[in-house]
Amino acid sequence: QVQLVESGGGLVQPGGSLRLSCAASGITFSTYAMRWYRQAAGKERELVAGITRGAGSSTNYAGSVKGRFTISRDNAKNTVYLQMNSLKPEDTAVYYCNAAGLRSNYWGQGTQVTVSS
Repeated sequence: QVQLVESGGGLVQPGGSLRLSCAASGITFSTYAMRWYRQAAGKERELVAGITRGAGSSTNYAGSVKGRFTISRDNAKNTVYLQMNSLKPEDTAVYYCNAAGLRSNYWGQGTQVTVSS
């Protein structure tokens, strides 16, 4: 059974930092590209960051988070991370982990991030 379990969300003040983690099980983790999406209330889900399979030599970011967020992966721990710095109120959303394979696609349950003073 495939599971993606996100953690690390919470309430943070503007300008603060959080690190999200997504632990995967039931898949050969290194063979999946990993992505973080987010969905704010009343808005569509959007891609935040992605990292290629294997060593994760290539990453990509939404323009709104470039320079503030960093995606990384640890294949030994079957975990992908999203380091979020200089958080803004508009970063408030439910953040979802996604594992994208050649023939399969899996989602986590999401973790809430709220940026507010």
